[in-house]
Amino acid sequence: MARSLAKQHQVLFVNDSLDWSAKLLNNNARVQQRNEFIEQCNGKHLVEAEENLWVLSPQSLLGSINWLPDGALYDRMNHHNGRLLAAEIKAAVKQLKWTSYVLLNDNDMIQGFYLKELLKPQLYIYYLRDNFLAVEYWRRHGARLEPKLMSKVDLVASNSVYLANKAAVHNPQSIYIGQGCDLELFNPEKINEIPADIASIPKPRIGYAGALTGLRLDGELVEKVAVSHPEWQVVLIGDADSSFPKERLQTLPNVTFLGSKAPRQIPAYLEAMDVLINPQLLNEVTIGNYPRKIDEYLAMGKPVVAVRTETMSLFEKHVYLAETPNEFIQCIANVLKGEQLSSAEERIAFALEHTWENSMASLIDAIHRLTNSHQKTM
Repeated sequence: MARSLAKQHQVLFVNDSLDWSAKLLNNNARVQQRNEFIEQCNGKHLVEAEENLWVLSPQSLLGSINWLPDGALYDRMNHHNGRLLAAEIKAAVKQLKWTSYVLLNDNDMIQGFYLKELLKPQLYIYYLRDNFLAVEYWRRHGARLEPKLMSKVDLVASNSVYLANKAAVHNPQSIYIGQGCDLELFNPEKINEIPADIASIPKPRIGYAGALTGLRLDGELVEKVAVSHPEWQVVLIGDADSSFPKERLQTLPNVTFLGSKAPRQIPAYLEAMDVLINPQLLNEVTIGNYPRKIDEYLAMGKPVVAVRTETMSLFEKHVYLAETPNEFIQCIANVLKGEQLSSAEERIAFALEHTWENSMASLIDAIHRLTNSHQKTM
């Protein structure tokens, strides 16, 4: 988002602030990563990383307050944290000699809660890109704070229709701006060779590439696909966490785990598949998310079968959408029989519409409309 906006605007990207707990934990990955970044920047906390794109790494150490009970004490501490963060942003803006700016909050309903009052930006936008309230850490205080934050910002922009509709309950200025994707790697014309570990697996290959987690992926559905058609080879690429039934699935002779692959390797593995699937588990974490992997699948020109969600309706001209396990299995069978909703060229063209440039253009249009509306009101 920042890089896309920086092509036509000056952008200040603010890295996450570190807190007490991060500093107190030995060998904390976030602290190490931040220290390495600062070292690369010759010790500077505000640097122009690219043309028109500055990066601020806040020095203030925020209080670790999530453990506090929800209420007045928490709010006072959170406001204190907000003042520390706002002071650093003000100093950076002053150094850049900006007289006004639009503040874009990337889904942080905690640290960003008081920034409208503390910074007084020209416009304050909340980017709602995921249902963080489904995660206990965010739900503890966010269940109260996020609706309030959405109510007081000037605009809520979302990357899925589901989340935009959810936001509209709290703020009528809520819009869907689509999802940006970087699909440069996902070009079938650039694939010269199929990796040996998947080339040795018989066809037809039914594939999935991504995080293998029981929170987001339906292991039982994967199992039903494999059991229903022993002649199909189900190929899973990615790291499996403890919540995913890897051990049970490994007992099936036609299920293969190929492990994690570097991002640059993924397109070659996708090219080797006959059908790509997204056996998404439907819950409060996943129901509103935008699955970028679908765009990656389509950019390779591959036929895709996925679980139907409100967001997936955007893809229904190019992706088979199923509501039950039997439908999901039948959709795969239909593809293997040659039944396809669109051509490979049409799938590729559709995926390539979902660029960061298009998504940010929608956001900029909304900002212009709001700005003009405010000026007319004045």
